[in-house]
Amino acid sequence: MPAALRLYDATACRAATQVLAGYSTSFSAATRLLGPRMRRDVANLYAVVRIADEIVDGAADQDVRALLDSYERAVLAAPAQRFHTDPVLHAYALTARRCGFAPQHLQAFFASMRQDIDTTMHTPSSLESYIYGSAEVIGLLCLDIFLADAPCPTHRPQLEAGARRLGAAFQKINFLRDLGADSRGLGRTYFPQLRDHPLDADIQAGIIADIRADLAAAAPATAMLPLRPRCAVTAATAVFTQLADTLAATPPAELTRTRVRVSNPRKLLTLATSLRRTH
Repeated sequence: MPAALRLYDATACRAATQVLAGYSTSFSAATRLLGPRMRRDVANLYAVVRIADEIVDGAADQDVRALLDSYERAVLAAPAQRFHTDPVLHAYALTARRCGFAPQHLQAFFASMRQDIDTTMHTPSSLESYIYGSAEVIGLLCLDIFLADAPCPTHRPQLEAGARRLGAAFQKINFLRDLGADSRGLGRTYFPQLRDHPLDADIQAGIIADIRADLAAAAPATAMLPLRPRCAVTAATAVFTQLADTLAATPPAELTRTRVRVSNPRKLLTLATSLRRTH
């Protein structure tokens, strides 16, 4: 491989890592528990997902649908091309080729992003479809990264089921945390329970119970992962579980007004504690 291409590969991957670090402190911190190659691949995937998310969340000042369609075509075509002038696409293509990403998973993701353009109030079926594309397939793609250098395990179906449940749990936690901002700023309501009723204690408790069920269902699969990804996923789960606990303890009216967050020192303590328990 030419030295210039190796340098460009490394530079493109650093650009993707900067996208991850700029948008998610907790997720970025959890990826530090991965080996260098896995950490790079997760960042390369995250950067593409984040850019698509920004397109539909208002960062783009042009035809959102046309831009999203164009970006999907570029992402789906990226693995077949060795060099890209866009460093994030270049970095993503490196990872997609190495880890064997299934195009249908990316197509499902972009289908969910289109729902954010068209849908302001979800039904149970549309929410199920949305969560699959926006979160569960991301869990499956991360699993592709975690197992890229490992023999195909006989328990792959259990790992895939766990990855989907964990992705769903993380997404629902984000929905509840961002309830007010999504409603006021983006005009979206994800939880069908809120179609005809404001958030109250009973609805809040039901959502939290659903989240906890997803987390519990994902735990056995997490324990089956190889050591480094097991540590990282356990740490990320601990941070999101702490956030879920905080959301459960927050009055419903406050959840509709403010974005609940866990402080960085508490996140770091949670990450450190979970890492000790994993070992």
